[in-house]
Amino acid sequence: MLITRLVLAADRFRQWSIAQFVLLLLTILKLFPADMAINFMDRVARWIGPKTGRHKLTLINLRNAFPEKSDAEIAAIALESWGNMGRLAAEYVFLDQLFDFDPARAEPGRVEVSGIPLFLELRDNPRPFIVFTAHSGNFEMLPVAGSAFGLDVTVLFRPPNNPYLADRVFEFRKERMGNLVPSHAGSSFALARQLERGGGVGVLVDQKFRKGLKTKFFGQPVQTNPLLAKLVRQFNCEVYPARCIRLPGNRFRLELEPAVEIPRRADGSVDVTATAQMLNDKVESWVREYPGQWLWYHDRWHIKRTI
Repeated sequence: MLITRLVLAADRFRQWSIAQFVLLLLTILKLFPADMAINFMDRVARWIGPKTGRHKLTLINLRNAFPEKSDAEIAAIALESWGNMGRLAAEYVFLDQLFDFDPARAEPGRVEVSGIPLFLELRDNPRPFIVFTAHSGNFEMLPVAGSAFGLDVTVLFRPPNNPYLADRVFEFRKERMGNLVPSHAGSSFALARQLERGGGVGVLVDQKFRKGLKTKFFGQPVQTNPLLAKLVRQFNCEVYPARCIRLPGNRFRLELEPAVEIPRRADGSVDVTATAQMLNDKVESWVREYPGQWLWYHDRWHIKRTI
């Protein structure tokens, strides 16, 4: 018992120490102008990323996804992806400052929005709907945009594994992104209640899900979370794709696309597996367009256990 308590205490101290270091780094970043901090973290991540154990997984994922690309092209995408991670960390600190979208402004700011009529239509004609996105660009800006447009959206998010960081991240997100539901057992019921009330739901659909539906992503077998498809089956709601694209000069374009057509069986019921595959196909098309803006170190194909 004593040994167990000591091991648990050591692990808690390790996680607390990591959290304090990360929070100190973010606090220091706030002392600098946003562009300087973001560009600095891009360079730092490009230097550190290839030295981590996740870099090998990143390269394997890229080679499997793009067998037609050369080693030099794969290496360049991997570095851009690490830089994207560094930028995302710095942008988290400056999120309030970066999101400067104003439809009345003549000149574009850092953020431009495509699909404004859809945002306004969903706001002015309330009904249950789902918006899905992927870990591409600065995906954190999408719920901020929804809140800015006055949409009633509950966002499902996966908290960091570090509990000390998770608490701080939750408080930060809660102030800027509206209603939040941490991803855990029972979160699907919270999303269902939101749709039942006639509100909207936002979900990320490109995460690994060990007990998911058998589907394909970049031609490789993956398991995909059936949650979105099951919610559509239950509430017959519309589903909208949305993404964030990084632009030169630390700028961003947020895109809300028209509602997708949900695959259905001959009897009219939602085809859950085909819907999950449709989500993968949409995300794949986004990633192929901007491969360096996706998180390639993520073990989407459950490869880590074999390396």
